[in-house]
Formats: sequence, C-alpha cells, structure tokens
Amino acid sequence: MARYRCEECGYVYDEQAGCVSEGFPAGTHWADIPDDWPCPDCAVREKPDFIQVESR
Repeated sequence: MARYRCEECGYVYDEQAGCVSEGFPAGTHWADIPDDWPCPDCAVREKPDFIQVESR
C-alpha cells in the first residue's frame, strides 16, 4: 500500500485507508482512482499532480 500527497495543500491519500467520503473504500489502489479526481481538500489539483510519498 502507498500514500500520495497533494502538492497544493498537503492532503495525503492513503491506499490502506481509502477516502470513504469520496467513494473509495479502504484498500482502494491509486490506479483505481480516476485521473480527473480532484483533491478533496483544496480541489485545485487532480490525481496526476499528486506525488507518491511512501510505499508500505
């Protein structure tokens, strides 16, 4: 499982935790999230703008 961070606001998407409020249950892999998904905190950046910060 990996973690990805929004370069604009610092929000971190954790594959292990998912993002239930956005419709991604725990265990949802980054590859399964649409490329046009905006950051849920700032809505400024989309998935391609996130950087991988950790891999477990």
